[in-house]
Amino acid sequence: MAGALDRIGERWSLLIVRELSLGPLRFSDLARGVGGPPTDVLTRRLRDLEADGIVRRRELDPPASASVYELTDLGRGLERPLFELGRWGLNFFRLEDVDGIESSWLPNSLRVILQPPADAAMTLQLCCEGHSFRFQIKAGGTSAERGEAPDPDLTFTGSPRGVIGLLVVGDAGEEEAEIEGDPEILQVLREMIVLPERLRAEALAEVAGEPAVA
Repeated sequence: MAGALDRIGERWSLLIVRELSLGPLRFSDLARGVGGPPTDVLTRRLRDLEADGIVRRRELDPPASASVYELTDLGRGLERPLFELGRWGLNFFRLEDVDGIESSWLPNSLRVILQPPADAAMTLQLCCEGHSFRFQIKAGGTSAERGEAPDPDLTFTGSPRGVIGLLVVGDAGEEEAEIEGDPEILQVLREMIVLPERLRAEALAEVAGEPAVA
């Protein structure tokens, strides 16, 4: 454990892994995604992650003339523990924290709260404030990347709060999000949501306009 924390325990390191789990990013886009750390700090973190074989930098093919950062196979091995850590963190999550979720964080937020069974298989399209993501559920796991899904089972369009609300509290969350697809598939997806009971109760109470029961 000490060896792992020596490499990813510094501030920003896991946020870099989180953003790159969705695919390669240029330095400026990565800086924006992780919350705007000082340029020298982000540069140093990336250099350290490169040295440890977690991240690599490569040049885009012509006609693009820019470099991007991406996870190596070793870096992708951090995805599962990263999302397990996120699930543990839900114990400290407050309902109002949903308002702070950025559009680029939505797919990974869903990867934290969705725990599909082994036989589940579906493809989602997420359209959130100018960002598009394809999201796949397969073999008991989830994956997500930037871009369009060719033939999604469900398409969600809206703010992060709206999409998460639509999934967690049902039709009452549709004011800030829209969905296209089979309602039966949506119900199956909702049954994969796993949240601390306190958090689910607070969400339902807010929709009903009632105080949550402690």
